[in-house]
Amino acid sequence: MKKKLYVGNLSFETTEAELKELFSRTGQVETVRIITDRDTGRSKGFGFVEMQDGGDKAIAEINGKEFNGRALTVNEARPMADRDSGRSGRFKQY
Repeated sequence: MKKKLYVGNLSFETTEAELKELFSRTGQVETVRIITDRDTGRSKGFGFVEMQDGGDKAIAEINGKEFNGRALTVNEARPMADRDSGRSGRFKQY
């Protein structure tokens, strides 16, 4: 079963290739994405790893472990909540 994992507290220098290598030790990695700032392109310090299998094993083995000098937070990703961007140019009426 496919599982999407949230990976937090990443070092700003961590690359997607390094993250893929780390998670591939626990199972088959499908995608890796480190979230970056839209303006600067700098890592925001978190990302997502999608795994075909081994997601639970990855959580158990990697959560709290040190990687690139930081203790990683790894858990199952929650669906993104709906958000009102407020960019419609109109005020919200209640």
